[in-house]
Amino acid sequence: MAAPGKLSTCRLPPLPTIREIIKLFRLQATKQLSQNFLLDLRLTDKIVRKAGNLANAYVYEVGPGPGGITRSILNADVAELLVVEKDTRFIPGLQMLSEAAPGKLRIVHGDVLTFKVEKAFSESLKRPWEDDPPNVHIIGNLPFSVSTPLIIKWLENISCRDGPFVYGRTQMTLTFQKEVAERLAANTGSKQRSRLSVMAQYLCNVRHIFTIPGRAFVPKPEVDVGVVHFTPLIQPKIEQPFKLVEKVVQNVFQFRRKYCHRGLGMLFPEAQRLENTGRLLELADIDPTLRPRQLSISHFRSLCEVYRRMCDEDPQLFAYNFREELRQRKIKKKEKQDDAKSYRL
Repeated sequence: MAAPGKLSTCRLPPLPTIREIIKLFRLQATKQLSQNFLLDLRLTDKIVRKAGNLANAYVYEVGPGPGGITRSILNADVAELLVVEKDTRFIPGLQMLSEAAPGKLRIVHGDVLTFKVEKAFSESLKRPWEDDPPNVHIIGNLPFSVSTPLIIKWLENISCRDGPFVYGRTQMTLTFQKEVAERLAANTGSKQRSRLSVMAQYLCNVRHIFTIPGRAFVPKPEVDVGVVHFTPLIQPKIEQPFKLVEKVVQNVFQFRRKYCHRGLGMLFPEAQRLENTGRLLELADIDPTLRPRQLSISHFRSLCEVYRRMCDEDPQLFAYNFREELRQRKIKKKEKQDDAKSYRL
């Protein structure tokens, strides 16, 4: 078994470079899919090293593309690598890698947003949540277009301990636009503090481990790329249903430059908004003049606990959506205007 943090000396046989693979199969990054290829194997090796000791591990790679990170993972002497690729143009190049590493690489043509990874690996790999993380890892250079919805989906999976987390506290090492990576890891009070910061950090230990300059990718994106490592926490810092936490956090940050009471007010119908917002803040012991980025995880825990009690008192409250109330108000206003116009005619 390789020493922690080092790649195995068992390496793939000589193969065409990633750049040659791109030419051989006439591959082009598709702008609509926000694809950017990472060609420098020193950087793909670094991503894999930062994922931890992968010797004899089971790895799920999302969005392998032409196979740069895929090679580095295989060179780490994993037990098995499962790749899920939506774009059929990349399959022949991945099959070439599969032939070079017999029995190691499993290729699935599918969409990472719908693929059932919980059925992909052996039941024997499952570990109790309280134990160390299982020997299962998720690694990926995510297309920018899916990175945020995918990490939110996986965070909900962590909350429910399903999906890739049926095996236990599966670790993830993923790429994001640098700005998104900074938001995921941002501390309380930081300018980058956002909805993503709270949603990720109440469930995981989040580390922005290094940044890759945009010039390392082909085509060069307009932004640099951050590599982020996630380790699910044994005990979430907010013990409430994911959808409830998400609703509270989303409402707070939709007015990120205003005082926090502005966004919290949108949790309540207009008729009771002022009264209920004041009650929520008082019971949660939150200063209403704090900005959203000044709220810590413990602040959000208090807000979620009080909001949960208020929802228990009024079962219709959680379903309330201020945008729908606003839409209905606009419809009624237009109907009145149309009626007035008809009356004049």
